[in-house]
Amino acid sequence: MLKKLQKGFTLIELMIVVAIIGILAAIAIPNFIKFQARSKQSEAKANTKAIFTAQKAFFQEKDRFSSLTGEVGFEPERNNRYAYYLGNGGSLEDRATSTIVNAATFTGINVDIFKYGVGTQGATMVTSPCTCTGGAAGCNVPGIDPPPSPAFNAGAVGNIDADSTVDVWTISSGSRVFTVTASCTADANNPSGEPANDQNDVNL
Repeated sequence: MLKKLQKGFTLIELMIVVAIIGILAAIAIPNFIKFQARSKQSEAKANTKAIFTAQKAFFQEKDRFSSLTGEVGFEPERNNRYAYYLGNGGSLEDRATSTIVNAATFTGINVDIFKYGVGTQGATMVTSPCTCTGGAAGCNVPGIDPPPSPAFNAGAVGNIDADSTVDVWTISSGSRVFTVTASCTADANNPSGEPANDQNDVNL
């Protein structure tokens, strides 16, 4: 009786399979990285909206807005990848250790570098690449306009993909109109209370 020969894969067939896997990986991996980065942006969206809500609630009681995180009651959960700014050039809550020291003078919250090790931001928010009109003075610069025309801007900055570009978000009590350019990724019309992605780290 003749034995049946077992047929295996030829070298060419194996090379074709490896090439196909390589092509699929080249397409899928960058898309996965972008998807992962976009999921991290949800933190900035949620927390800038929380700033807006806290400011509005504070205004109902005090008839003014505040650039102090403790005064308006903005204290996001730890593990934050973004730094948050209610004012510009003040001092940020330090999250470099396991214990947070609260102070009445904080105008923002720094990145939780106790968790991530890197990513700390300066007390002055990085300059947005956008120009716009509306909102408080400066339009996309964190700060407060006092009565009789009270308004506020707030912002968030974080590095979500470990490159040199940062992700920049702003929000305002007033509606704003942005001049959209290659470096400014915000939508042209930005309603009051809607976070604007001034500089999208996912695409830049």
